Amino acid sequence: MMDSLHSRYPCGALLLVQDGLGNEFDKAGYKVIDTGPRMRRLKRVFFGGYLMFREVLKLRPKIAHFHDPELIPWAVLLQLCGISVIYDVHEDYPAAVAENGRLPYLLQRVFPPVVLFFEWFGSMIFSGIVAVTPQIAARFRTNKTVVVRNWPIIAEYENSVGRPMIARQHEVAYIGTITLNRNVIGMLDAIHLARDVDAVLRLAGDFPVQLDEEKARVHCGWERVKFDGRISRGEVADLLSSVRAGLLVLKPIKHETLTLPIKLFEYMAAGLPVVYSDFPVWREIVGEVRCGLPVDPLKPEEIADAIRWILENPEEAAEMGQRGREAAFTRYNWESQVKGLFCLYDKLLEI
Repeated sequence: MMDSLHSRYPCGALLLVQDGLGNEFDKAGYKVIDTGPRMRRLKRVFFGGYLMFREVLKLRPKIAHFHDPELIPWAVLLQLCGISVIYDVHEDYPAAVAENGRLPYLLQRVFPPVVLFFEWFGSMIFSGIVAVTPQIAARFRTNKTVVVRNWPIIAEYENSVGRPMIARQHEVAYIGTITLNRNVIGMLDAIHLARDVDAVLRLAGDFPVQLDEEKARVHCGWERVKFDGRISRGEVADLLSSVRAGLLVLKPIKHETLTLPIKLFEYMAAGLPVVYSDFPVWREIVGEVRCGLPVDPLKPEEIADAIRWILENPEEAAEMGQRGREAAFTRYNWESQVKGLFCLYDKLLEI
């Protein structure tokens, strides 16, 4: 997204992060400003939020665009200081909190209405709301809300076809945040069951919860894992051009079943068949394009069977992947969405 912003607003596209790596200039030419080290969520709400607020206030941009819900109180203060603030809602956060199994039961009941209140209160004050799906957009005022889907940048995948499917290693990939809720154990169960076809799982991403990583690493399926850790966007495209399928087998948690994860469309853009949880919203897209195999994410044997089929039928798998790639290049891409975001920016900038 920042590349397209910089090309349209070359004098003012800045990215503020909090990862402790220091300030730098991205290859596209925009400046990345580091406001401090990565912190755990509770500390990030208070101290990290203050550091971000202080830096934005010092820069005095015309627009501040953020998406972390814990920053809402600080973002409200920025709006009151005369900066136009846009809240980017990536998911149904109240539902996500209610279904967060890592929280004590009482907090799962108490936090959702608190998050809902802060979102409502902030939305009354913020200059704009960006929602990733129409369902999320429906929770906010229509006169200041735009739907901008989180779809991949096609330019990153134009040269990522890679070797013919039949010549690739027997590897399938999952990219993104790795947690128990996102079914890392189910993927490990499946890759262990598919050892008869020499299947290997490429995991690219990070474990935000240490206990989840510990459970994964002692699983019998971990011996069939190549763990890439956190990788750049360019490295994601390279990885996907070398494997035979993309896995998207998240557990049937309510807020997850209503999302459209960018990794689905990244798999499609890379020309990979998708093994996906059989959720209606996902089936509507993948089923129409005929670019993947639906499975019950709670049944590792189904995931394993889908992996086997893809590895044993490379020509049909390649055809699936090509249909997905064509759909991503013509419909499901960032270039088709960015106009709505630019219209919102232009309105706030009075261009």
